[in-house]
Amino acid sequence: MAPSDSSSPASGIRWLVCALLFFATTILYFDRQILSLLKEPLGGLLHWNDTQYGLVNSAFQLAYGLSLLAFGWIIDRFGTKIGYSITIAGWSLAAMATSLVSTLGGFFVARIALGFSEGGNFPAAIKAVALWFPKKERALATSIFNSGANVGAIAAPAIVPWLYFHFGWQAAFLVAGFAGLVWLAFWIPWYGVPAQKKEVSPQELAWIESDAGAEQETGPNIPWASLLGYRQTWAFIIPKFLTDPVWWFYLFWLPSFFKDSRGLDIKHSWTLLVTIYSIVTVISITGGWVSGYLAKKGLSMNLARKLGMLLFALCALPMLAVTHVGNWGAVLLIGLAGGAHQAWSATLFTTVSDTFPKRSVGSVIGIGGLAGSVFGACFPYITGMLTDHFKSIGQPTTGYGILFGFCAAAYLVSLLIMQILNPKLQPVINLTSVSKNQ
Repeated sequence: MAPSDSSSPASGIRWLVCALLFFATTILYFDRQILSLLKEPLGGLLHWNDTQYGLVNSAFQLAYGLSLLAFGWIIDRFGTKIGYSITIAGWSLAAMATSLVSTLGGFFVARIALGFSEGGNFPAAIKAVALWFPKKERALATSIFNSGANVGAIAAPAIVPWLYFHFGWQAAFLVAGFAGLVWLAFWIPWYGVPAQKKEVSPQELAWIESDAGAEQETGPNIPWASLLGYRQTWAFIIPKFLTDPVWWFYLFWLPSFFKDSRGLDIKHSWTLLVTIYSIVTVISITGGWVSGYLAKKGLSMNLARKLGMLLFALCALPMLAVTHVGNWGAVLLIGLAGGAHQAWSATLFTTVSDTFPKRSVGSVIGIGGLAGSVFGACFPYITGMLTDHFKSIGQPTTGYGILFGFCAAAYLVSLLIMQILNPKLQPVINLTSVSKNQ
């Protein structure tokens, strides 16, 4: 008999898996934020303006989007262990190689290499959660590992300036790459699917399989054209397209926002940035708990997920006032909106494992991630041109006000589109038969 909600194992191996996913995501986001924190000191070496800096990040985003698509296929075909190992090894080496470049063209190449190698993290992590957790725990598990994005963003402003001032800018990239290689030393010998891990008790295995059974992790890949024929796929793609650029904007441009509009360089803004991402961490994990709590209270999974997403979308709206408040007021508003984004993102990821078979989850995540990265690749360039223009006329805050306005509205628009496309969060039940006929 499958265990009931109240018979969930008090502890289990599945949470160790979640911890590994958390640390991988932490390293990933530490690595990603290095460039934004070193934008000003690297300006003396590279002589770039905001538009050029935006283009470097756009190149990274485009490479990352293509990588998401490729790794989604790889992970569905060969499994999470192999896929995760390839992606972490790749981005660790790319990060360390960045320390060797010294020109704007070199940074373009280095960021493209980093983007191409980072795309496996989220398809692999979401698939691992689908394999190791029942639906009722997936939103929380996803929020926990996804909070690594915030912890990485907290650690980077605290550590990167110190490394720069004591050892030079190259040290930050070397430390990030080395951390990834250390993670691999734990992942490769330990990770496996639940049924093959002797440490997993029969009770925990029954709990993991309580609402979906033991589905295959890998198998013949579902053609992307088949996946694109489902409204459920588009209910993930379009919200990713609209909301992913918001998080990239926070990562790449918040140090510049405080510098351009408030005159605070990294020596004086790092405490603000650390506080922002500390707030984001707390809110994002709490947000991931919301939909699981509502489901346990008797709401349908559809209603629980979407009520949570509505709450998160409303928490982003106060961002409209961010350019009209003081430094710490801005910290609170950005922290609230950033936490809402991460909670939203974790819940959106969970809708894929709610609606698609496990062996197609990586591919769907990859397709949606590509969509988010396409707009994410355009957004830094648009941001750079906008900020350059308004700085040239002596109104730097106006450009950021426009950008924060988009960030505030993106979630409500996305939720409306999602509701139109998948009003009942209906699972795909004939995907296997479609793939056999292709």
